[in-house]
Amino acid sequence: MIAEKLINETKQSEVINITSNNILLKKVYLESYGCAMNFSDSEIVASILKKEGFSTTNNIKDTDLILINTCSIRDKAEQTVKTRLRDLRKLKKNKPKLIIGVLGCMAERLKSSLLEEEKLVDLVVGPDAYRDIPKLIQDVEGGQKSVNVLLSREETYADIMPVRIASNGVSAFISIMRGCDNMCSFCVVPFTRGRERSRNPLTIIAETKDLFNKGYKEVTLLGQNVDSYKWKLSEENRIKNEKINNINFAQLLALVAEVSPELRVRFSTSHPKDMTDEVFHTMAKYDNICKYIHLPIQSGSDKMLKDMNRGYTNKWYLNRIDAINKILPNCSISTDIITGFCNETDEDHKATLDLMSKVKFDFAYMFYYSERPGTYAERKLSDNVVLEIKKKRLSEVIVLQHSHSLEKNKKTLGKTYKVLIEKQSKKSDKKLCGRNSQNAMIVFDKGKNKIGDYVDVIIEDCTTATLIGRVIKVSKN
Repeated sequence: MIAEKLINETKQSEVINITSNNILLKKVYLESYGCAMNFSDSEIVASILKKEGFSTTNNIKDTDLILINTCSIRDKAEQTVKTRLRDLRKLKKNKPKLIIGVLGCMAERLKSSLLEEEKLVDLVVGPDAYRDIPKLIQDVEGGQKSVNVLLSREETYADIMPVRIASNGVSAFISIMRGCDNMCSFCVVPFTRGRERSRNPLTIIAETKDLFNKGYKEVTLLGQNVDSYKWKLSEENRIKNEKINNINFAQLLALVAEVSPELRVRFSTSHPKDMTDEVFHTMAKYDNICKYIHLPIQSGSDKMLKDMNRGYTNKWYLNRIDAINKILPNCSISTDIITGFCNETDEDHKATLDLMSKVKFDFAYMFYYSERPGTYAERKLSDNVVLEIKKKRLSEVIVLQHSHSLEKNKKTLGKTYKVLIEKQSKKSDKKLCGRNSQNAMIVFDKGKNKIGDYVDVIIEDCTTATLIGRVIKVSKN
């Protein structure tokens, strides 16, 4: 198989050395907010610090270093983090040498405010500067405020094997690329995470194999826009007897799937303008690639999509949906929707509701528009939809989506799904839960089953968000 040829040519990442002459036997507490990429980045940071003698801890009162990995996608997310930082500052009263730092998107955007104006943190590190954290810690210990938010055109952290903090030992994230080139007018990500760059596929396959050998049953490939992944293999790394030189996302997806048929593969996030039929055909070819696609629409109005600089139309998006339904008839689809974007009219809002009714998404992430400083929309467009109308339209979107989710979930009654058990149910210690290939969360009685098992579950009831079932068979893989 193609993947096996790649794996055989791939050297494993360096073994992490946990000793250091500079920093010894200290503890770090990591807290992450926002997207899956932030949680993945926290694991990279944990690996970097482990090499410098730090161990991770879940006890925030028994730590030397607190790092908050932040999100800047919406104002509410930033305010949540600021409130958290104000609470954390109180810990310094009893532990003055405690270092508090901010990582990620918010770090780049609000460095001056966090360090100098509000004095909430000692350390500010952007997404491309994590390798510099040990030096910055030493600067803080020497009495300086430390900051590095420089963006990079090359950094992918491809050589770093992440430390799986707070892992269930079942599922893991693998970052395949960083940054974004799309420049959606409402989005701050290109300014906080920099330009798009893909990671060497050889290192991705090595990380996948390492996780599988350690007993992980599922990986999720991450990128701001995974469909734009591309890599040109050098002559010495070109696959023997294969005419493969430039690797695109569909080919990478196949390579990861071929690591083992017993390893489930997911990915996030896709962009409608870049998602090709080749990806759908690859998903159809491999049973272990989960039949679920998150495909953000944002708005059903062509006028809004143009102002958002999304690069596609309502018609184009529906064409992608038709292709998914044709090639992957059992695939579930989720989306993102923003209400109340600049100049949005009742007609624009209705176009979104109409598109939702045509597609009937399995579930959606829904928000009202929050202006982000520095974006094109903030500089050139008017945030002129009043908050009351934004919230009213959002409420209508939520009500409609809940009806669609319930309709979709009711269609699963009586059907049997293979479920990978991920965790204990939040509502009962006598129940477990996990997802099927379509990403639906399914809850069932614990019995003698355990986290990491595959079980066949027949669906007997449902809510708008959850399927409720009964285990009828324990699978071997």
